[in-house]
Amino acid sequence: MREVKSDVAAPLTVIHPGRITGTLNSETAMTRIGFIGIGLMGLPMCQRLLGVGHPLVVWNRSPEKCTALIKAGAKLASSTASLARQSDVIMLCVSDTAAVASLLGDSHGFLESLSAGKIIVDFSSIDPVATREFAAAVQAQGAHWIDAPVSGGVAGAKAGALVIMAGGDEAILDRVRPLLVPLSQRLTHMGPSGAGQVTKICNQLIVAANAVLIAEAVALAEKAGVDAGKLAPALAGGFADSKPFQLLAPRMSARQFEPVQWRVQTLLKDLDMAVALSSRLDSSTPLAAHAATLLRQHGEHGFLSHDLSSLITLFAGDRKAC
Repeated sequence: MREVKSDVAAPLTVIHPGRITGTLNSETAMTRIGFIGIGLMGLPMCQRLLGVGHPLVVWNRSPEKCTALIKAGAKLASSTASLARQSDVIMLCVSDTAAVASLLGDSHGFLESLSAGKIIVDFSSIDPVATREFAAAVQAQGAHWIDAPVSGGVAGAKAGALVIMAGGDEAILDRVRPLLVPLSQRLTHMGPSGAGQVTKICNQLIVAANAVLIAEAVALAEKAGVDAGKLAPALAGGFADSKPFQLLAPRMSARQFEPVQWRVQTLLKDLDMAVALSSRLDSSTPLAAHAATLLRQHGEHGFLSHDLSSLITLFAGDRKAC
């Protein structure tokens, strides 16, 4: 495994969200990028790419989500096939395995529009086994697949401080590495196709267990008469501290569920993948299974599309059906 840190602050200066100044080398500047999936993460990632001057073509199932990017200089593709034909590197950031499969294969599919040498970088968090199948299908077209799931949430995407864990051919990854500098603070090659997705699953096991325990701790503090709003600053720097803790504990104590940073359904999807992978490999993950049960229970009360901070209502007794 090779870890490379990219110093975004040195070549790039943030003027305001989504607008960045900086320079591109000639080879990178000529790379045509297509981006599919303009959601919570995809939008700020595209804004970062546009901010350093990359020519960008975008597509989304709901075209209206591309409006801000079009105004900022991106070009809207009429279809994924059209986007693929116009792009050297195709970046994906969609919801789940089924969404990626759909992009490759159904009426929105672009697999047959791929020509030799094109590179797909998939930022989505999806099943490792399916990832290897997608990579094989793309390689049969003479193109390349890099699975590159990210961690850092919306805040990390806006700041260009995502952590990227990548699987695939390292030589191909090195070719797209300069394009990922505006997006990430760290890019690590984890191994062959699927290795990035396995690493993301491990990441999500830790995040999910953290989120549930943070909700339990905030609820316990409140019921014991402690000002839970002081938990994050009080425990900062200690062994209990983490980025999720600093983000979630204040929002939970304030019952601040907007704007959405992490959707409950997204983490639940990742936990279900973790449990399925552990079952295939005969590896025990009881905490992940229990966290998935709690998130599913929370989702069944109408919170699937809510922010992860809404987990506090599972333990605090102030839940309202949505």
